Amino acid sequence: MNAYDNALRQLEKAAKLIDLDKDVVARLSTPERTVMASLPIKMDDGSLKIFEAYRVQYNSARGPYKGGIRFHPQVDLDEVKALSFWMAIKTAVANIPMGGGKGGILVDPKAMSEAEIQRLSRAWIKAFKDVIGPEKDIPAPDVYTTPQIMCWMADEYSNLVGKKQWGVVTGKPLDFGGSKGRDTATAMGGFYVLQEAINELDLKASKLKVAIQGFGNAGSVAAKLLYDAGYKVVALADSRVIIFDKKGFDVDKVIEHKEKIKTLAGFKGSKEIDIKEFFALDVDVLVPAALENQITKSNASDIKAKIILELANGPTTPEADEILFENNVMVIPDVLANAGGVTVSYFEWIQNNENNYWSDKEVDDELKERMIPAWQSVLKNSKEYKIDLRTAAFVTALKRLAEAIKVQH
Repeated sequence: MNAYDNALRQLEKAAKLIDLDKDVVARLSTPERTVMASLPIKMDDGSLKIFEAYRVQYNSARGPYKGGIRFHPQVDLDEVKALSFWMAIKTAVANIPMGGGKGGILVDPKAMSEAEIQRLSRAWIKAFKDVIGPEKDIPAPDVYTTPQIMCWMADEYSNLVGKKQWGVVTGKPLDFGGSKGRDTATAMGGFYVLQEAINELDLKASKLKVAIQGFGNAGSVAAKLLYDAGYKVVALADSRVIIFDKKGFDVDKVIEHKEKIKTLAGFKGSKEIDIKEFFALDVDVLVPAALENQITKSNASDIKAKIILELANGPTTPEADEILFENNVMVIPDVLANAGGVTVSYFEWIQNNENNYWSDKEVDDELKERMIPAWQSVLKNSKEYKIDLRTAAFVTALKRLAEAIKVQH
């Protein structure tokens, strides 16, 4: 399944619905700029390795490009193009004045030392320094990139341009120009939207059962937020194992266990289940917070959840979307559900530019102020056009992008 083909199908579907201007569709059907580089890195053993690297700048009609950089062994150009397109949609859905971009390096960072990763991070900046910058394109962390990597990147960029430029990337450590609330932003934004969806469906949070796939930053924070809000978290998955307990987990203890042994495996009182069982669980809320293309036409009809909250990017294929819509499953799409991350990244960029830093409460209040209206706009379009929330999110974004494009051309 080609992620970029999926993205273009989503664009086409929403564009047809609102009879979007053909020139706007043409502009949004291809990135504004694609940059590729080969990064030669001296490894610790003295050998030289070459790594393929990318930056796709999809659309800047609403502001500078914004989007993460992933270090992953499966990175390819089509995936980066799809992710950059989704970022342009996501920033428009969240109604922040930024565009969409994405970057990546084809690498297995787990097989590298910290020193090698630092050299690789700095090499990426050297290769792309002319096309990024606080007013042009602001990268951020993504799969297997960290605040520390952002710190090295901001430092390298600052050295190259000869002045401190913390605002060139977001997702930095707190004492290096980072924003409070950034580490929990993706899950927190999703949580606010989920609460709205539950009210819309007239459900009671305290009685709802949840399954979460992915126990990285977004998944583990979501598990904690939902557990604290009274949801019963019955299934959790990391990259190695899926654990289940019909009575519900004490999420604080699960987090402790994971920190100690680096896996969910062997958590006391839990039963290991396979991926097929996981998607067929009798739960109310399913939270995919791992990688793309997890919910497909082969497992979509097994899903019993009433709500799917997509904290991962692109976890549901277009075929699965159709099945879920027919089955009355409310899918809160990634471009809305996980937009909290880019929203707080935008707040970090503002704080860097103004050299004025906000409290946890200020960040959280501002995040809520963005996420709830975003949900309301998407829900309104969903009802008006009688469409699923993903298509409604695209409709919301495309209307905003079309306005910006028309004003400029």
